[in-house]
Amino acid sequence: MAKTILHMFTPLKHMSPFDVNMALDAGYDSVTPYTGVTLDEVTALVQDAMFSRSPRDAVRTGVFIAGKDAGLALDMLERFKATLLKPFEISAFADPAGSFTTAAAMVACVEKLLKTKKNKSLDKTKILIFGATGVVGYAAGVISALEGAEVSLAGYDGPKRVQAKADDIKARFGVDLKAVDGSTEEKKKEALEGVEVVYCAAAAGVQVLSKELLAGAKSLLVAADVNAVPPAGIEGLQLFDNGAELEGGALGVGPLAIGDIKYKTESGLFQRMATSSKPLCIDFRDAFTLARELV
Repeated sequence: MAKTILHMFTPLKHMSPFDVNMALDAGYDSVTPYTGVTLDEVTALVQDAMFSRSPRDAVRTGVFIAGKDAGLALDMLERFKATLLKPFEISAFADPAGSFTTAAAMVACVEKLLKTKKNKSLDKTKILIFGATGVVGYAAGVISALEGAEVSLAGYDGPKRVQAKADDIKARFGVDLKAVDGSTEEKKKEALEGVEVVYCAAAAGVQVLSKELLAGAKSLLVAADVNAVPPAGIEGLQLFDNGAELEGGALGVGPLAIGDIKYKTESGLFQRMATSSKPLCIDFRDAFTLARELV
């Protein structure tokens, strides 16, 4: 049987060792990183990967799209799809900075708690995202909005940058997200009014929500945080929490509870791509489908 070969593209100086290890452990025979890849270089690289194997073996060839920019990764994935030519079709998986699988895991964990503890779905749920200019916050916002949630993006430096993210999401996916000011404790308090779910995807080691803010967030049902570096993004939240009660009564989901599902999701998607009998094109929507099954 032909070997399974994975080509890993990143616009950054280095490919993440995390993703290389995950791909090899998932079963790929060969993994080759390509660094500093621009959008305009994707077509030629995909053509070389595609036409160098017979149509029968093409399906055992994959492309992984990394980096730290969700929009660029999605653009690269679109360029990949536009390059494919039957019968030499290969597979692709986009997961920049692990954000698509991390976001999928976070939303799936929160969704399960809403269903099992609050008898509520994501549809019409009011969600506020901190760290929304980052790749995890971006992907979590899109996933939730596509499920019918009412999503707001909080900007730590004001609403301007998160409004640009909301505009980009609207253009790509046709869903409306709001931009709100989260630059001060008072602004955060205002943004939390009426909110039922909070996702914290801020920079590592940054506390976003204090116990005082949690206590005042009377409508809050569930709060999740992906930051595993002290201090916690949500004060009082423990690494392995998965439904523990926080200050004010909301249920908390900690970063290692999310990380367990994220790891299984990324590994599972790599395995799926390596063993599929037909070409696949995987993004955060596929990640969310698998994460839902895993929780």
